Amino acid sequence: MLKILIMSRFKSFEIHDVKVEKLAAEGKALARVNGLVVFIRGAVPGDIVDLLVVRKKKNYLEAKVLNFKQLSPYRQTPKCQHFGVCGGCRWQNLQYEKQLEAKQNQVVEAFEHIAGVSPKLIRPILPSDDIYFYRNKLEFTFSAHRWLTEKSKTQERSLPALGFHVPLNFYKVVDIQKCWLQPEPSNHIRNFVRKLAFERGYEFYNIREHTGFLRNLIIRNNLSGQFMVILQVAQNRPDDIAFILESLRDNFPQILSLYYILNQKKNDSYADLSPVHFWGEKFLIEDLDGLKFRIHPKSFFQTNTRQALKLYRVAKEFAQLTGNEVVYDLYTGTGTIALFVARDVRKVIGIEYIAEAIEDARENARFNHIENAQFFVGDLKDVMNQQFIQQNGKPDVIILDPPRAGMHKSVVEAIKFAAPQRIVYVSCNPATQARDVKLLSDKYDLIVTQPVDMFPHTHHVENVALLEKKS
Repeated sequence: MLKILIMSRFKSFEIHDVKVEKLAAEGKALARVNGLVVFIRGAVPGDIVDLLVVRKKKNYLEAKVLNFKQLSPYRQTPKCQHFGVCGGCRWQNLQYEKQLEAKQNQVVEAFEHIAGVSPKLIRPILPSDDIYFYRNKLEFTFSAHRWLTEKSKTQERSLPALGFHVPLNFYKVVDIQKCWLQPEPSNHIRNFVRKLAFERGYEFYNIREHTGFLRNLIIRNNLSGQFMVILQVAQNRPDDIAFILESLRDNFPQILSLYYILNQKKNDSYADLSPVHFWGEKFLIEDLDGLKFRIHPKSFFQTNTRQALKLYRVAKEFAQLTGNEVVYDLYTGTGTIALFVARDVRKVIGIEYIAEAIEDARENARFNHIENAQFFVGDLKDVMNQQFIQQNGKPDVIILDPPRAGMHKSVVEAIKFAAPQRIVYVSCNPATQARDVKLLSDKYDLIVTQPVDMFPHTHHVENVALLEKKS
């Protein structure tokens, strides 16, 4: 009750002529006013702004921009017409060099403040070769509830939408005309399906009432320009499903594979559902340094393929392989990194708790005639015990790529017990990575880290760290 009372007393207030210093966590900008940190959305370093403070915490404020008094010289005009509405690509208004600088600082600050690591151990970030149209997978939502902007409020309010959910608003979807994330014909495919649905009178899904036919459109592609389309529907209407998918087949020669998913649950997740193969190949094939990976509708694969290849090359460099090592690849997923290093080691062991991912890993091993890779399903803290190590060999190198939350403490202890000579730690979250490096610091020294930009125009950054056992 006291907490509610205190919050009710807060009144928003304005601050004027504030200069934005830098970018901070989660893509927010940062300024300082009277020694207090202010986090701001929508501003970039160098802007001078008037602010409305909307939240006050003990050590910081949160604010939104009321007025831009002076625009930063680092600003650029966003290419996307949906910038600032759909919630993606929040840094499209910032020059790419400044984006890279912010991501480099994100890694440096995480390792300095959390792990006590010198910035000298952090290499300059590897930029993305492509800063537009770099993704190989996008998911679009059909919704009966279109998000209306000021420009579109004169439109018929009942119009549905096919696009992305508005941030913090699960029920509304931005109707996307052109997205700059995935190469063509991705936009043409999406707009073609929308037009077809309008012409045929197909109902877009109503998430509030759980009614309607069309739910989701997933588009995947490889570097060869071949596409897979997966249509998710809420009603089993074979003739209408066939009409949509056959129309796509007949109009887009780039489409190599067509699937659909019948989802009658109250959410769009399809991890527990079985895609139905409708036409064409059952998978796409991606080539990474001579390795071929089969990509099925539900396969996990890094969404920026060219940058993923750089990431895997860094991981292999850090592993310092001679051909005699036993390598454990923890959180192996579909085994991409394990198979990438398999040709240069004596044996590689992949461990992952998702059974379907392990099936993909085993299939890709067979597909590439790799016989020195073994994959196991299970929770790492339960699998990687003394008996497992005795049966499969003590690891010389451990490579790991955990989720954003990082490693559970029991996994850290399991790694210390396994006692590899080197650890190659791939992470999408420098803060939890730095925390885990600190947890390992009684047994391992951090040698070097390499940031990699996988997602231009966002605050996300990947980082590869090399740790070696203390002598």
